[in-house]
Amino acid sequence: MNPQLENLRNLTRRHFLAKGANGIGALALGSLMKSNLSGATVPSLADPLTPRMPHFAGKAKQVIYLHLTGSPPHLDLYDYKPELIKRTGQDCPDAFLKGKRFAFTSGIPKLLGTPRTFGQYGKGGVWLSDAIPHLHSVADELCVIRSMTTDQFNHAPAELLVYTGSPRPGRPSMGSWVTYGLGSENQNLPGFVVLISSGVQPNGGRNSFGNGFLPSVYQGIQCRSKGDPVLYASDPTGLDRATRRSSLDALKDLNEMQSRELGHPETATRIAQYELAFRMQASVPEVMDITRESANTLEAYGAKPGDSSFANNCLLARRLVEQGVRYVQLFDWGWDFHGTGPGEDLRGGLTNKCATMDRPVAALLKDLRQRGLLEETLVVLGGEFGRTPFREGRTASGNILGRDHFPDCYSMVVAGGGIRGGTMYGESDELGFTPAVNKVSVHDLQATLLHQLGFNHERLTYRFQGRDYRLTDVEGEVIRGIIS
Repeated sequence: MNPQLENLRNLTRRHFLAKGANGIGALALGSLMKSNLSGATVPSLADPLTPRMPHFAGKAKQVIYLHLTGSPPHLDLYDYKPELIKRTGQDCPDAFLKGKRFAFTSGIPKLLGTPRTFGQYGKGGVWLSDAIPHLHSVADELCVIRSMTTDQFNHAPAELLVYTGSPRPGRPSMGSWVTYGLGSENQNLPGFVVLISSGVQPNGGRNSFGNGFLPSVYQGIQCRSKGDPVLYASDPTGLDRATRRSSLDALKDLNEMQSRELGHPETATRIAQYELAFRMQASVPEVMDITRESANTLEAYGAKPGDSSFANNCLLARRLVEQGVRYVQLFDWGWDFHGTGPGEDLRGGLTNKCATMDRPVAALLKDLRQRGLLEETLVVLGGEFGRTPFREGRTASGNILGRDHFPDCYSMVVAGGGIRGGTMYGESDELGFTPAVNKVSVHDLQATLLHQLGFNHERLTYRFQGRDYRLTDVEGEVIRGIIS
């Protein structure tokens, strides 16, 4: 019997649909991806990181998101409450406790005004505390949102909500959505880079910078400021660059055959990631080498070559966006100020921790401004929730001042990328318990960041398991009052 004829006889409609016209499945996938972006340029199956146009011309092109893991005490940094100071030591009013749950506080806690000294800075008169003196000098670049709120009071779920739009694992992170929508401007570097200081992974783990159900080419690539910038990217001993190129060419041919046959996006991802890894072997060590910076620049940031520090990572963030990286995510551990030890005290402990953040963030904003990058770079600074206006229950009787987790009202800072600097948006009540003016949700902030990048957040979607998903879930309004 003729094997070819036998094969043709056994073909089913399923085989035809899979293989006909070089893969009707691939055509269907292209159609789905086109409808997902809904007005934006469609990602190429051949090169998913090709630069693409958003829904409209955005004021920003890239993002640097500085996450202070554990959440800093906003009432001791940005939100000045004279009435709370007057009432320090009094019982917390029952109206603010009824029906509420706190991570480590029960009973009736004592109100706690800030022990820090506040002043107004810049032409806009932004309130800032003495814990962040370097940020005083860039007050006119800052927009302090003082009416943020979330519905999560534990670290991991709250952090996942900030970055994926859901408190549960499995959704794409913000950086993945941005690179899915915009691609990358530098084909020799990842579109989404993650830098971690203080030696601890984020509370949400890799889910905080993962791709979820988006093709894995859009996941965050973790780089290190010490040692090999990217693990496992170096060639093994005995394998030279020419041999590596030959092996990748062979793998590319095999993967392209499979891509033509099946049209699966992960096959295109595999090709793109192998090729990107090869190019990164030359480009990443160069861009991650801060010894190329001037002594004055290193001094301004407080950066020291060879360290794995927040200061080094802030400088690296500028170098990365300067080279066209679309989204840079920094995580810095150590901002959980419960007051369980001297390092978590709102006086000396906060002074010491802020010293590792305040100077490099101010230097980053000045550096971006000087290089003409700030107007096209969104810079976000903050944690996953706030801290209570009262003393943390476990430490209330001690000499160390600390605050519990607090989701109801907190502060975030945004700068650059078409955001109005030198402003304070929203207000909390006189004791700092609830948003009193212009309440802002996590989804509102996400919608606004996407808007500044040129996206209608309701139309940047991806179909998965029969429904369209988006970063902002089913909520979110653009915060028009902070846009210049």
